[in-house]
This record gives sequence, structure tokens and C-alpha cells, in this order.
Amino acid sequence: MKVTLKRSLIGRPKEQIDTVKALGLRRIGDSREVADNPAQRGMVEKVKHLLEVSE
Repeated sequence: MKVTLKRSLIGRPKEQIDTVKALGLRRIGDSREVADNPAQRGMVEKVKHLLEVSE
């Protein structure tokens, strides 16, 4: 699945910042292809309000 960072990380809790960085996203507009497995799905679910996800 493809994830794109759409919202800023400024003012977010450290756990959310770490999760976004673990997905490989650094700045607004960055996109990455991530494996579609339960671990990655859980990470995306925690920060879904910051991301755009396409299958």
C-alpha cells in the first residue's frame, strides 16, 4: 500500500512522530510503498489522521 504524509508533525506527540518516521516519511508530501501486513497496518492506523493511504 502507498502512504503519503499530508499533515505536519509539529505539535504532535512523540509516539506519533516516531511512528511516521518508522514508516519512512520525513516531510509533507513524502510517499512510500509499505508492505500490507498487520504490523504496518497497525502503524498506519495510529497516525491515519496525518496520512493519505491508497491500496
